[in-house]
Amino acid sequence: MRRLGVFTTMMLFSVSAVWAQEKTDLNMVEKIRKEGLENSRVMDFAFYLTDVNGPRLAGSKGYIKAANWAKDELSKTGLKNAKLEPWGEFGKGWELQKSYVALTAPYYKPLNAYPKAWTAGTNGLKNAEILLVEAKDTIELEAKYKGKLKGKLLIPYRTDTLLPSFKADASRYTEEELTKMANAEPPVAPQGGRRTPNPAAMAAARVNALLKEWAESEGAVGILSYSLRGRDGTLFVQGGGSYAKDAPDSFLDIMLQAEDYLTIARLAKAGQPVKLDVDVKTLSYNDDTKGYNVIAEIPGTDPKLKDEIVMLGGHLDSWHSSTGATDNAAGCAVMMEAVRILKAIGARPRRTIRIALWGGEEQGLHGSRGYVKNHFADPATMELKPEHAKLSSYFNIDNGTGKIRGIYLQGNADVKDIFTKWLEPFHDLDAKTVTISNTGGTDHQAFDAVGLPGFQFIQDPIEYNTRTHHTSVDSYDHLIEADLKQMATIVAAFVYNAATRDEKIPRKELPKPRPATPRP
Repeated sequence: MRRLGVFTTMMLFSVSAVWAQEKTDLNMVEKIRKEGLENSRVMDFAFYLTDVNGPRLAGSKGYIKAANWAKDELSKTGLKNAKLEPWGEFGKGWELQKSYVALTAPYYKPLNAYPKAWTAGTNGLKNAEILLVEAKDTIELEAKYKGKLKGKLLIPYRTDTLLPSFKADASRYTEEELTKMANAEPPVAPQGGRRTPNPAAMAAARVNALLKEWAESEGAVGILSYSLRGRDGTLFVQGGGSYAKDAPDSFLDIMLQAEDYLTIARLAKAGQPVKLDVDVKTLSYNDDTKGYNVIAEIPGTDPKLKDEIVMLGGHLDSWHSSTGATDNAAGCAVMMEAVRILKAIGARPRRTIRIALWGGEEQGLHGSRGYVKNHFADPATMELKPEHAKLSSYFNIDNGTGKIRGIYLQGNADVKDIFTKWLEPFHDLDAKTVTISNTGGTDHQAFDAVGLPGFQFIQDPIEYNTRTHHTSVDSYDHLIEADLKQMATIVAAFVYNAATRDEKIPRKELPKPRPATPRP
C-alpha cells in the first residue's frame, strides 16, 4: 500500500478555487487511512454478523440476536447511547427449522431447495406425486384441476429455456462507465400516470393465487417455484406470504434451482410418474411484533453544533436462505468499522455522528422509513419535526462487497464540489466519480423522501446482481476484504468531514406531501 505522506504534502500545496470553498483536514484523512487500511476489524464484524449469527430475517430471533450483538459491540467500541430503538409495528417472526426435499421417482436425487419465508410446513415427511399445472386463465384452471389437488405437489408448467451466459459473474466498473456516470444529466422528475398493465402477467398472477387457495383448502402438500436467476446452484429466495401480525402462514411454496425445476416439469409433461419426498418444519411467533433499528452515537464536541447530526447506516436484516453477507452484512460491517476508525484515532467531531443499522429494509425500507417518520417528517404530510432542521446528511452502503468508486448526488447539484473535494485523497484507491444521478432501492431514499440529504455510494458490482443478491450463496466467502477496508476508510472520512465543516450539507427543495403507500 502506497504511503500517503508525499500525496498529502502535494495536496497541501495545491490551492484551487474548490479548495477555497471546501477545506478538508488532510492530517485527519491520513490518520483515517492508516487506521482503516492497516488496523481494520471489518472482517471480524462481518464474520460475527454472518457465520456466527446466521440469517437475519426481519422480525426473527436471528435478527434480534444480531441486533443485540451489534449494539453491544458498538458500546465496546466507545459509542454512546447504543440501543435497539423500535420504529413501529412489523409483524410476526418466522424461522425455518427443517427442510428436506428429494426426488424419489423416477430415480433418487437430493434437491437444492428452500421454502419461502412466512410459509407453512408439511407436518411431517410426505412422499407426494407431482401434478403439472397448465392453465392460461382461471376458467381453464377450474375445469382441469379443481378437486384434484389433495396430496399432490404442484408444479406450474414453464417453457423457459436456460441460455448459456458468456459474461463473467463478477465485474468492476470500467473507466468508460464511470465517465458516463460523471457526465450524466440531472435526473428528470417522474411524470404522473400508471403503468400499462401486462394482461398475460395479470392472468398468470390470478391463476397462481387461485391455485394456492384451492391447494390449501383441498390438502395439497405444496407448490414448487423457480427463478431464472436461480441457476447453476444458486437459489433466489425471498418471501412467500404475509408477515402481518394476525396473518396465518401461507401455503408452502418451495424454491428450486432452475435446472431441477425444469427437469421435473419435462418429466411430468412427458407423462413420467414423478414423486418427491418433502419434510419442512417452520415456526411463526407473535411474542414481539415491533420492528427495531440499532442506534449508537459519537457525541459532538462543538457547543454550537453538537445537537446537529451526521448519520451513516445500512440495513441489518437479510433473507433466510443464507447469511446475507453482501446484502447487507457488508454495509453494516463497513459502517461499524467506520465509527471504530474514528474512535480509534481520537476524532472529535463537532456534530454528533449517529450510526443506524436498519430493520425491515427487505420488506420495503420499513426501519429507515419508520425512523425518518418518527424523528424528522412524514412524507405523506411533510409536517417537519424539530430534528429535521438538525440533520446534516445521511450516508448509506447497500450494494454488496464492491469497493467505492464515487458517490451518487441524488440530484443534489449543490454538493458536487464538496464531495469532489472529499474524494481527492482517495483517487489512488480508485474512488473519484461524482454523478448527479439518482440510485434507489435502499435506505437513503427514506431521507431523500422528506428533503434530507441522503446519499448512496457508487460501488463496483462484483457478483451482486448475478450471484449473491437475495440468494442462497450470499455468504462470508463472497466478501472481498480489501474492498471492505477501502469502503470503511472512505465512509469514515466522509462522515468526519460532514461532522466538522462549518455548515450542514446543502439541501434540495422540500418535496410536496405524498400519500402513504399501503403495506402488503
